[in-house]
Amino acid sequence: MYDSEFEDITAEELKQFIKSQNEKEYLLVDVRQTDEYTKGHIPGSKFIPLNELLSYFSGLPANRDVIFYCHSGGRSLAAASMFSEEGITEKTIYNLEGGMLSWEGRTLKGFPKIQVFDKTKAPEELLLTAMDLEKGAWRFYTYILKNFAVDSIIPTLEQLSKAEIAHARTVYGFWEKASSTPMTFDQLYESLEGEILEGGESLANSLAYLENIEENPCLRILELAIHMEYAAFDLYKTMAEREKDQTLRNSFLSIAQAEKSHMRMLIRALDQCV
Repeated sequence: MYDSEFEDITAEELKQFIKSQNEKEYLLVDVRQTDEYTKGHIPGSKFIPLNELLSYFSGLPANRDVIFYCHSGGRSLAAASMFSEEGITEKTIYNLEGGMLSWEGRTLKGFPKIQVFDKTKAPEELLLTAMDLEKGAWRFYTYILKNFAVDSIIPTLEQLSKAEIAHARTVYGFWEKASSTPMTFDQLYESLEGEILEGGESLANSLAYLENIEENPCLRILELAIHMEYAAFDLYKTMAEREKDQTLRNSFLSIAQAEKSHMRMLIRALDQCV
């Protein structure tokens, strides 16, 4: 199902929420890795690493609000989205913006702020946005493979890099039909800038952030990649919801499902970061 809903909550809002609510009314879930949790966590939170959470959704309460948090908000965003799709609870699902860093009054220096695309754009423009997103993801994975020696996650990144080009070609087929003056795929793909997400942080700034990571680059690479794949999932889901043609709608839903599988691949790879 693709009618998922969850809400973002700031650190200050969460602190007020905790003060005003009975603990029996909500569950706070930490989806980070073990070493992150042991270094410090929000009091009263339940520790379920994101990879384990994917097979534990049915164990979460259906009669309590659930708040997910991680290091900086990327992994918990995926957790909130996937849990909401399960349709287990009618209560509110939250994602803590900025994660543990925000809770502690800190920010992650240089962390790319991936913004939501403009959902009011015409279908042809959304398709161009989708192709630009795919190229940005391909450039992101290609750069990581060439410049970061994180051997444990190379197979995952190689697989995702190839998948981004395949997705771009699929989207091009839809764009070609909608465009009055279509270019060839190679011409169009070459002309795209390849930003991670239209209206968001540039690929250059995202890579600069990764270059300056001092602690656990493997984990930070995957965290940013999960955030990026979630943006793609959200884009295709929105395109499907807006599309009246059932064949095209089903195609976008299929690509959205593939983007979600990318998130799951990255989540499984988290255990490779030691």
